[in-house]
Amino acid sequence: MFPVTGTWTNWGGTVSYTPAAVITPRTVDELADEVRRAAERGGTVKPVGAGHSFTPIAVAPGVQVNLSGLRGVRGVDVDRKRVTLAAGTHLHEIPAILEPLGLAMENLGDIDRQTIAGAVSTGTHGTGGRFGGISTQICGVQLVDGTGTIRDIGPDDPDLKAAALGLGALGVLTEVTLQCVDAFAVRAAEGPADADEVFDGFADRVAEFDHYEFYWFPHTSRTLTKSNTRLPADTPADGPSPLRRYIDDELLANRTLGALSAVGSRIPRIVPAVNQVVGRAVSARTYTDRSDKIFVSDRGVRFREMEYAIGAADVPDVLRQIRSLIDRKHRISFPIEVRTAAADDLMLSTATGRATGYIAVHRFHRDDLASSQEYFRDVEEIMIAHGGRPHWGKLHTRDAVYFREVYPRFDEFLAVRERFDPQRVFANPYLEAVLGA
Repeated sequence: MFPVTGTWTNWGGTVSYTPAAVITPRTVDELADEVRRAAERGGTVKPVGAGHSFTPIAVAPGVQVNLSGLRGVRGVDVDRKRVTLAAGTHLHEIPAILEPLGLAMENLGDIDRQTIAGAVSTGTHGTGGRFGGISTQICGVQLVDGTGTIRDIGPDDPDLKAAALGLGALGVLTEVTLQCVDAFAVRAAEGPADADEVFDGFADRVAEFDHYEFYWFPHTSRTLTKSNTRLPADTPADGPSPLRRYIDDELLANRTLGALSAVGSRIPRIVPAVNQVVGRAVSARTYTDRSDKIFVSDRGVRFREMEYAIGAADVPDVLRQIRSLIDRKHRISFPIEVRTAAADDLMLSTATGRATGYIAVHRFHRDDLASSQEYFRDVEEIMIAHGGRPHWGKLHTRDAVYFREVYPRFDEFLAVRERFDPQRVFANPYLEAVLGA
């Protein structure tokens, strides 16, 4: 994703730009020197991870920082179950680091291509009514602030509530310390269910299972539910073999979804009929494996995505409003994803202060752009009527005026930013919009 001929493009194809320069620091001191030089000349510096954000949060008008030179383990505290990683370490690299230690990350999202710095900076999360997003697992960070000063922020430092999910506005993360848990296995139960029953029973299912999510197929009454139960680490793996799961998830699910989405993109009127066929084809399966192998899924089909966090109790009503909207105006091939998270106290977490439900809507990357934008705008109107908070790395149109209304600690975060980056060395157009110019 890093420029060869000068242009950088994100995974979803929603953002492209040409930075003035690209650096790949190999040491923290080297990075700090670059930030100091940028501050002295009034320039800007911006790190970019794996490019999995749909928003322009990582756009670097000045110097783009490639974090691939800062990867791997920086420290281990087995007694406290803490592991410090260089910020450019990818999520998919972490299980191999933790497994020999008998440890695991407490929760993960369904994509693991991101860097740990990018994941926590944008609020990446998984699902589970008793578990928070990845940023809630952070018990310390190191970053280079806007003066080029290297700061170590520990678990008792009040600034961690800002830095653990900082949007890249406070500095360039160089190290992240994870509070891990003992390794564990997960039993996954997947299967079809009626949409109304799933909507109505959302709160009960969230309370019943450690990790619960579902996908609703628009224009149908069909859903695919995923109910995960945590088990001891020595629980034997069972169910479909890795090869069988690869065939089901990659060859059948991803490629079939991609082919059908491509057809629907060219002939939108057939989308409802196609979704009926896909919904009826969903079948049940149960399998057990190491936690990360259950949490993470392959995503081979490119799409555009918007996701909003709302109060968990509002999920059924909001889903019905979205269903009514789609039936009136839109032809949507992609399933709608619904997840949950526990309340936390991070300043800019989408789950701060409330038990949260997440509703994610997608459009195939080749769908008509104007039609996709209209769909996202229409869904967004429903979300903001319920005090929704958009995922920082996914499409939205909200600005600082709105965020001050829905984030109780918004001005507190701005005060931290003022101390960490008084000259706005890490500013870009996205941060000027969401935090204020």
